[in-house]
Amino acid sequence: MDYLKYPRNDVLCIDMRSFYASVEAVKLGLDPMVVQLAVVGDVNRTGSIVLAASPALKKKHGISNVSRFFELPNDPDIQIVNAHMADYLAVSMEITKLINQYVPKEAIHQYSVDEVWVTVNGIQRLFGNRWQVARLIKHDILENMGITCSIGIGDNKFLAKVGMDLHAKKTGIAECRYEDVEKKLWPFPVQDIWGIGRRMQNNLNRMGIVTLGQLANFPLEQLKKRFGIMGEQLYWHAWGIDLSPVLGNFIKSEQKGFGHGISLLRDYSKEEVATCILDLCEEVCRRARTVDKAGRTIHLGISYSKVTGGGFSRSRSITLPTNITMEIYHICMQLFIGFYDGVSDIRHVYVTLDNLYDNAETQLDLFENKPKKKDIGYVMDSIRDRYGSTAILRATSYTNAGITIGRSKKIGGHQA
Repeated sequence: MDYLKYPRNDVLCIDMRSFYASVEAVKLGLDPMVVQLAVVGDVNRTGSIVLAASPALKKKHGISNVSRFFELPNDPDIQIVNAHMADYLAVSMEITKLINQYVPKEAIHQYSVDEVWVTVNGIQRLFGNRWQVARLIKHDILENMGITCSIGIGDNKFLAKVGMDLHAKKTGIAECRYEDVEKKLWPFPVQDIWGIGRRMQNNLNRMGIVTLGQLANFPLEQLKKRFGIMGEQLYWHAWGIDLSPVLGNFIKSEQKGFGHGISLLRDYSKEEVATCILDLCEEVCRRARTVDKAGRTIHLGISYSKVTGGGFSRSRSITLPTNITMEIYHICMQLFIGFYDGVSDIRHVYVTLDNLYDNAETQLDLFENKPKKKDIGYVMDSIRDRYGSTAILRATSYTNAGITIGRSKKIGGHQA
């Protein structure tokens, strides 16, 4: 592979080690790298997921981020704490501000709450080469936040990311340049590479592709024929080539739709799920009204409990776009009644409004006052914006089947 025609940048991929657990440990005045600490979504539910485990807990007991609360061993040295998502977001923002002292905002690409790409091109005269910048940032995060991070250095975002995943988590800082791909990446199984999930792994394995090196040396045309554009991307990534922008081009795409869903804490009956659907419709319409949009296609998805399995996902389009809660709710209930099997309990529900249009003047109707219905929605939104999301609710939201009050105390589905 002739790498001379491909761009070289100074890109860092920074990952906070066991971020949630580290934040909680610092709050308790403990060393995140030494204490055995587990962050649980809800300590009152034994089936709750362990969102984060400290490095020491992972090493001693093999606890991972997919473990359940009840799987934690009976070890008196283990500290168990509830998740506090607002704290993690606040610390993440402070870390981003710290990085912003080294590079402009356009050079920072936030990948997740605990992971970020940073392009450090052109700052050698201020802070040194990319290794020196990486060491400075790593030291500052530890000094100011008490959190240890791993940093991958690469010629592009992909190389920085896989270098961090495969090597920096063991050494602290690791570099992977184009010339290092064959030695540092090719020996690894394909499932260890960022961007290759379980399904793709199985597909590649069936083709006799087990390692990244085998993927790199597999005929490109066959990969394209089997996987389309994804096969081409896999091939170039296997050679360490990534042409995605590293600076200043992270433009938010136009909103395609508004969706809201929930995994219920217990099985819901046919009668109870109507309340859940209404709460979801209210939130979807509120989000649409916030940006003055309305939609013509309403989508309802239902998943049944694990005992029965299955579910359905159906949509219906209407003539005129709407963002009126009750209109969308009635359509969702028509879909539910039409496709529900009548027996199974329900564990997951989601509602989506898409096929969006600008919220133009309302079409007048001889039989109902649509402008008034729209106005009611906007008034309710303004009250919630000023006094909080639970300042005004429908009566059904206060029943045991309502979900709005419980979700108002959470961020990203977990305790704020």
